[in-house]
Amino acid sequence: MSPTRRAILRAVLRVIGSDGIGGVTNRRIAREAEVSLGSITYHFDSQQEMLREALRMFVREETERLAVLAESRRGEVLSLEYAAELAEQVAESITFGREEIAPLELFVHAGRDTTLRDAAAECFAAYDEVAVSVLQGLRLPEPEKLAGPVVAMVAGMQLRRLATGSTGSTGLAHALTMLVRG
Repeated sequence: MSPTRRAILRAVLRVIGSDGIGGVTNRRIAREAEVSLGSITYHFDSQQEMLREALRMFVREETERLAVLAESRRGEVLSLEYAAELAEQVAESITFGREEIAPLELFVHAGRDTTLRDAAAECFAAYDEVAVSVLQGLRLPEPEKLAGPVVAMVAGMQLRRLATGSTGSTGLAHALTMLVRG
């Protein structure tokens, strides 16, 4: 990917993170990316393509980050407490700067714009893979069936943390431990 294209996509994420998808205009993106207005139309045929590619760039980077984590634990037998703490550490390592908020908005936008759904599905598949790896380490039965709900719980707690500044009275590690133990 060219440096200009990457700068444009980073700018898209920053603008979405600060002002939502409605804030994405070619002029705003060009100014934020410090590129000419013509660079926007040279690199992208439409705003929908820009949104899709920004989400895909985030997905590629997130998938790479999570793949390293999943591989580092594959095959290990994990204690429930360790796995829960690991999940909490990963969740809390995510800061909510402008670029980190943008994918959440793009996930919601994928509900309205089906052209974004494949990129969103790729990201959730990466999250599921990490969850399966951890659940296998816990020796839980049918980890593939549990991964989606676990990812949904983590994503929901992240959304709550973003919206309120807190995960609530029960932290992620404690919640996961309670769920697994019944």
